[in-house]
Amino acid sequence: MDLVVRGARVIDGTGRHPAYPADVGITAGRIAEIRPTGGRRLTGRRELDASGLALAPGFIDMHAHSDLALLTDPAHEAKAAQGVTLEVLGQDGLSYAPADDRTLDTLRTLIAGWNGDGSDVVFDWRTVGGYLDRLDRGVAVNGAYLVPQGTVRMMAVGWEDRPATPSELGTMKRLVAEGMEQGAVGMSAGLTYTPGMFATDAELAGLCRVVAAHGGYFCPHHRSYGAGALRAYEEMLALARGTGCPLHLAHATMNFGENAGRADELLALLDAATAAGADVTLDTYPYTAGCTTLAALLPSWAAVGGPGATLARLRDEPTAERIRHALEVEGSDGCHGVPVDWSTIEVSGTADPALAVRVGTRLDGWPAARALLLADRLGTTILQHVGDERNVRTVMRHRAHTGGSDGILHGAKPHPRAYGTFPHYLGHYVRELGVLGLEECVAHLTGRPAARLGLPDRGLVREGYRADLVLFDPETVAAGATYDRPRTPPAGIPYVLIDGRFVIEDGRRTDVLAGRSVRGPGRRAAGGRGG
Repeated sequence: MDLVVRGARVIDGTGRHPAYPADVGITAGRIAEIRPTGGRRLTGRRELDASGLALAPGFIDMHAHSDLALLTDPAHEAKAAQGVTLEVLGQDGLSYAPADDRTLDTLRTLIAGWNGDGSDVVFDWRTVGGYLDRLDRGVAVNGAYLVPQGTVRMMAVGWEDRPATPSELGTMKRLVAEGMEQGAVGMSAGLTYTPGMFATDAELAGLCRVVAAHGGYFCPHHRSYGAGALRAYEEMLALARGTGCPLHLAHATMNFGENAGRADELLALLDAATAAGADVTLDTYPYTAGCTTLAALLPSWAAVGGPGATLARLRDEPTAERIRHALEVEGSDGCHGVPVDWSTIEVSGTADPALAVRVGTRLDGWPAARALLLADRLGTTILQHVGDERNVRTVMRHRAHTGGSDGILHGAKPHPRAYGTFPHYLGHYVRELGVLGLEECVAHLTGRPAARLGLPDRGLVREGYRADLVLFDPETVAAGATYDRPRTPPAGIPYVLIDGRFVIEDGRRTDVLAGRSVRGPGRRAAGGRGG
């Protein structure tokens, strides 16, 4: 063997079997043999004594915002140190492929709060396949990609709040089909973000049928996580039933006071849809605060025409007053129909580092928010403290649950979920609280997401599978990241392997860039590289 991991307790990722001691042999990037301890010893050119450690499949982050970070940060310790070996990118309906020059310029401004402005990136792709080819040059962890519906709508329709014409819908279907054939695993949508929120259900249904025909899934950030959240979930479940498209609900938290303690109602809707034949999964992060851009809270009408038009409206006093009223009195659609409580809004980062804004401060009202939006050209990132711990625990117990960090890495004070989601599940919710058993939690982070992604050789510790593995100490694993110190690395994860190569060794990041694109069934069906 190239490597033998000796004496670890193997957690296979199914959630059906208790951990067991074994030696695991790895050759040519795959698990070659698993031999329970006590039998004939495996031998290898290198042997690692893993006594006291658990060996699990590498964690799969089902909701990541590392679209540019993977290209600009070779270490990418935010995820590699957590044991993440695969991230799903292209989330919330907005990312950088497919794109034309005009759309790309707009996107760089629109989602600078998520990813930075991209000034340190050479955008030498315009297609989904081109972006995935870029990952194949070598990155820290593997990446899968969702075709972003909002970006596709931007290219075909622009920024108008109206239904797509038949011709425009045809263009969108073609772009989605091309993305799927080039390797995307599905399609995302951001239905509280412009311009994606302007899509009708009929438009979404047409695109979902294309996704389903290529073996992918639909991952919506649906139309409300606040007032009307359950109706918004019902809309997505009906879409899945009507189109036959598998559905994965993004960061399916029940936030805001209106939804406190109501997670069981969401899960009842999901169970009923599953019983009726729908294929539904979801992901969450194990924290109560959310994270987005400050501009995302604005009413959708304020964003018609794109970022330049939004800034012009903010400069105009009467229009700015209309925006304030929508935010503070009516409850804007950008803020999920809930009147904004400025005391819950914490500045976590700015696109312009020269701004004299202290991160971690709470905004004290609309005048401060408006001034910051204008000065930072809509690029400000915020934490929104509106979650409910009962809901967090209830949702993570569900059999359809998977882990997703929703980690925004940009900004001076990012959400700790970007650096801590996976060890926080294992340390806090498994060891300290007992909300999940260890084997069950690992399945939520490995085997179940791999099944949703349709990956035939990842997500389990099984002979023949890829050697994307994590070794952690169940007694000490913990998130180091906190709201005050969000970039602190985790504890208790000394080894991470991708393709049988050490990405984390003795708790330190190596210089190995073993990550590549992981391409979906549409690409495989078309005869392309599987990734």
